Amino acid sequence: MARWLVIAGIALVLLGLALHYAPWLLNWFGRLPGDIRHETEHGRVFIPITSMIVVSLVLSLLLNLFNR
Repeated sequence: MARWLVIAGIALVLLGLALHYAPWLLNWFGRLPGDIRHETEHGRVFIPITSMIVVSLVLSLLLNLFNR
């Protein structure tokens, strides 16, 4: 369990550094075809379906690689 927490911490630090120093690397996230955006004068709704499928696939691949 401790190993997974260390790996998660390192991943979060790397993600934070990427967002701070190179924000253009993740500009595509949330703007993929299939992500639903609906804006009216009273509010906004954003449902990132395609982006979450991409995140799920990447995490599944990474977890399968680490568990072998």
